[in-house]
Amino acid sequence: MRYRMCLAAVLMSVSFMQAAEWPHWRGPFYNGTTLEKGLPVNWSQTENVVWRIELKGASAGSPVIWQERVFLSGVDQDRDMLVAQCFDRSNGSLLWQQDIAPGVSQDSRSTRAAASPVTDGKQVVFSYATGDLVCFDLAGQKQWARNLHKDYGPYAFQWTFSSSPLLYDGILYFQVLQRDVPVRGRGLTDQKNESYILAMKPDTGDTLWRQIRPSQAVAESREGFTSPLPFEVNGTMQLVVVGGDDVTGHDLKTGKELWRWGTWNPNRIGHWRLVPSAVVGDNTVLVCAPKGDPVYGIRPSGTGVLPDSAVAWTSEANKTEVSADVPTPAFYDGDFFILNDLRRHLSRVNPRTGQVKWSVEVPGRAKYEASPLVADDRIYLINHAGGVVIMDAGNGQVLKEITMDDPQGREVVRASIVAAHGQLFIRTTRHLFCVGKRQD
Repeated sequence: MRYRMCLAAVLMSVSFMQAAEWPHWRGPFYNGTTLEKGLPVNWSQTENVVWRIELKGASAGSPVIWQERVFLSGVDQDRDMLVAQCFDRSNGSLLWQQDIAPGVSQDSRSTRAAASPVTDGKQVVFSYATGDLVCFDLAGQKQWARNLHKDYGPYAFQWTFSSSPLLYDGILYFQVLQRDVPVRGRGLTDQKNESYILAMKPDTGDTLWRQIRPSQAVAESREGFTSPLPFEVNGTMQLVVVGGDDVTGHDLKTGKELWRWGTWNPNRIGHWRLVPSAVVGDNTVLVCAPKGDPVYGIRPSGTGVLPDSAVAWTSEANKTEVSADVPTPAFYDGDFFILNDLRRHLSRVNPRTGQVKWSVEVPGRAKYEASPLVADDRIYLINHAGGVVIMDAGNGQVLKEITMDDPQGREVVRASIVAAHGQLFIRTTRHLFCVGKRQD
């Protein structure tokens, strides 16, 4: 009860304007939720649609919203070009588009525009697997650009890099958790590749600090497709980073590593790349081991390498369907919501004890890799086939199923549904939808 009262106070301290926006891939609170109410439940591809625009290629990047602007990392498949886009939230018209770099894909599973942009209402920063970080003002004027491949070496990843940037408290954060040796011709060949966290000035892109993040993981297990997120841990705001067989907490001002826990991979299996980012609730850091293995509830105390006593609970002990290989869990109404993409289950879990309040199978046969949105007492999911599922957050009951796409070829839907200003924004393979009430 005390925790919920504290959480309510924190949420109330955020301005209404800020809470109405969706400035980051995981929303205004970095945990897949928002204070939005009155979100839509009934719509189709044509009904209760404010607008629908055609996109020139598929990508996993989710839209971010600030007031009347919708920002999207995109591709122009016909020109083989990565692009940064801004649309008018009221009618979907294209306000501006900027070319970033040629080369849409490096493999058949994704595109180089898989990361989501981030905005603080003054500028918007886009990231691409080409190493490009590009910042624009809201009118589309380029403020700065830098290429991290040129600065620190090409990303050493087997698959396409997709970590999203973070803007928090006047600092731009970015992480590269990669292999120490080249893979498939990618990465430095004359020295070891370093995994690192980078802090930059958001108005210039200049480096404030670069923290090397060591790892004992091997091969693909060093690859982290996660994103850095800011959370309160033990009463202090920290940057929480997960990947390379470990979760770490870092000082936001210096990057100094405060604590570290691992490993869910004691045998150092070499193919355990990590995709879900961490999420924090009730002073519990939730991390998900890959490939159908358990999730872990960690309570950091002290500094340095933490003992296994820091593990408050694991889902393995519960013998349930609680696991997540790709989607990042959400935290809402005092609980974690964990989407098991490999076995198509969604579970509501108590962060203090790991107790599973309910666990239900999600509809359909298609895989769910997009991270869940939980808001307004509902859960919004979308699967590879573009099937949206709306569920009751209280009991997991399916309220509605809506078909939003008919993917062609190898393209699938991976972008998460986001909410802002009473509307939902849904990216499918070739369209971006705004659904809900039209706002004059």
